Amino acid sequence: MKTLKQLLSNKMNRPLAVVAPSDSVFHALTVMAQHDVGALLVLDGEQLVGIFSERDYARKIMLHGKSSKETLVREIMSDRVAYVTPSCTLDECMALMTEKHFRHLPVLTEEGSVVGMISIGDLVKETISSQQFMIAELERYIAG
Repeated sequence: MKTLKQLLSNKMNRPLAVVAPSDSVFHALTVMAQHDVGALLVLDGEQLVGIFSERDYARKIMLHGKSSKETLVREIMSDRVAYVTPSCTLDECMALMTEKHFRHLPVLTEEGSVVGMISIGDLVKETISSQQFMIAELERYIAG
């Protein structure tokens, strides 16, 4: 079973999409659009302090009539953040995301350093790719 470390090695050329807790929600939305992601890591220096997602925006800004230019990320981010380590398998991540209804999980080293973020889309793409590979191998074996 593939681990996050293996999956993240393919994504290492992409910079992490991050904001600070003191950034405006509007700035966070701009960063999300620039990186084409649905969630951002919220870092205070090197320390992970939260996660900001499209869901946070929809439920805590739009539904409450707040201004994204005047509201700070710290006011609406999710600050109780579940995370995984690079040694976790993709199945473990999928199980956690399904159970907790998360679409994004930060990936931290054992020491607490942020190394990436995994999305449910990343896991689905990898699962489909693995299944297609296995099907091709089985077809080759049967034909051979």
